[in-house]
Amino acid sequence: MRLLLNGAFDELFQTFESSAFHLEVSDEYDLPEESEPIRRFLAGEPDDYAWQKPWLDLIRGATAAGRRVERLRVVSVPHGDYTRWLLTISALNIQAGEDIRWLRRDAVNGLALAADDFWLFDRTRVVFTLFAADGSFAGGAATQDREIVAHCRRVRDELWPVAVPHADYVR
Repeated sequence: MRLLLNGAFDELFQTFESSAFHLEVSDEYDLPEESEPIRRFLAGEPDDYAWQKPWLDLIRGATAAGRRVERLRVVSVPHGDYTRWLLTISALNIQAGEDIRWLRRDAVNGLALAADDFWLFDRTRVVFTLFAADGSFAGGAATQDREIVAHCRRVRDELWPVAVPHADYVR
């Protein structure tokens, strides 16, 4: 595996050829850059979402070039505060071009599920998401190991078709 730090992770979104799939399996993340937006959400205060602009610009660039970005969130029900917040802000990611789907954790039932979040780029490279002790994003661990990639493709291919598109999930 190769450690991707700083801009090396973002660079993947400028260089992948056709598809990027992200699996999120945690019900809550403790990212420092999200703490104030979540606080505002819970307090019913407005958010200008400026903190999310770099990510949304990265996704817009990829999708404007005709590349697909998919995100699948496996969540527990009832939803906690973090998931309720994600449900409200996901529209921004979708407007930028992401295809977001949701899957209830209790619906996974025997389907393949990874224990860690990962990105699958072009179905040939996996990047496991790394977090520092304070919850901040620490980069990624990239591999093209055939068995690991094959496993992550199976996870994606089993979960994606049964996951619920965002618009249907929020109804």
